[in-house]
Amino acid sequence: MIPDDRLPASAFATVRPAYGSGSLADLMPSVCAVLGVPGAVDVLGLAAPLDGVDRVAVLLVDGLGAYQLPVAAPHAPVLADLAAGSRTLTAGFPSTTPVSLVTVGTGALPGAHGVLGFTVRQPDGSILNHIHWDDIPDPRSWQPVPTTFERAVAAGVPVTVVSRPEYAGTGLSVSANRGATFAGAANPGELAAEMLAALSAGPGIVYGYHPDLDKAGHEDGVDADSWRSAAADVNTLLDRLVHGLPARSALLVVADHGQLNVPLTGRFDMAAIPELSAGVATVAGEPRVRYLYPAPGAQADVIAAWQGVLGPAASVLTREEAIAEGWFGPVPADHLGRIGEIVVICRDRAVILAGHVEPSIIGKLIAYHGALTAAEMTIPLLIARS
Repeated sequence: MIPDDRLPASAFATVRPAYGSGSLADLMPSVCAVLGVPGAVDVLGLAAPLDGVDRVAVLLVDGLGAYQLPVAAPHAPVLADLAAGSRTLTAGFPSTTPVSLVTVGTGALPGAHGVLGFTVRQPDGSILNHIHWDDIPDPRSWQPVPTTFERAVAAGVPVTVVSRPEYAGTGLSVSANRGATFAGAANPGELAAEMLAALSAGPGIVYGYHPDLDKAGHEDGVDADSWRSAAADVNTLLDRLVHGLPARSALLVVADHGQLNVPLTGRFDMAAIPELSAGVATVAGEPRVRYLYPAPGAQADVIAAWQGVLGPAASVLTREEAIAEGWFGPVPADHLGRIGEIVVICRDRAVILAGHVEPSIIGKLIAYHGALTAAEMTIPLLIARS
């Protein structure tokens, strides 16, 4: 059963990343500016709502897109109260977790930091999964941009990152969070406790990550029973944080992306549709944004075949066309190969599966994200003060 995620028609409009005015890349630089880090710019205008604050907690709730707020509200009254009168930001592109987490941590656009998808092709032709990434390739060279946390610490502003213990030292964590002190938290209760302890220790930045809502959406769908339970857990977490804030502190709540449920009729599997596999040497990305690497001389034929099969369900672009659209921001030469020679961006409720090369679990998910719809790209910015 596919739950009803109750998305309105407006949720399927295309949303451009608001780089430089209201995107995830602008979040931490704005927080740093409020706390006096030299060179940081308050693009988001946080100085007024955070006036008098000397310590800021940022909680990122994975999968809590702006369009999920009204669906969660009956199960999360604290979240609903915070959402009243809130503003929104955009994710970067692709609107997927590794891209967003590194965009938050660095304050840089995806093209610059180079974490450009859930999976990408490496120079040797192998596929790197940014979620299952240890120390090969070296995250400090793969993602060369200094983090905002490194800059803050160098300026004398302490930074603590609170996340699941198993994420400590992973390639993604090093890429996104290097420079910060890491504190492990295995569940929402520990997450709240560790964040509040760091806030109480003195001025600085505390950044917490909560993954459970996204996981429930992927596995069972937005507004499934498990998703509602996960939303209630978010509410409990927020209740503890909001009512435990020490003096001169504030809590910002954001997400990395939203989600949408995809029916069986919206699934195109390369393993079952020969036209989608013909001429494709390597496939990367994820179901909502596919990166294709065609065999030599096959690019035009692959584009034509994919356009013919997918029709209005997706945009099929060359790498050059996708970069020219500005979705990634400027892309240096060293990062170009991480984007497919062909970029396929799904519209509406469609996904493209690669059942011949990817784990079968990916095709069994209910909710997906990564593309450019408002449902995926638009995220909340909620603020609470002590």
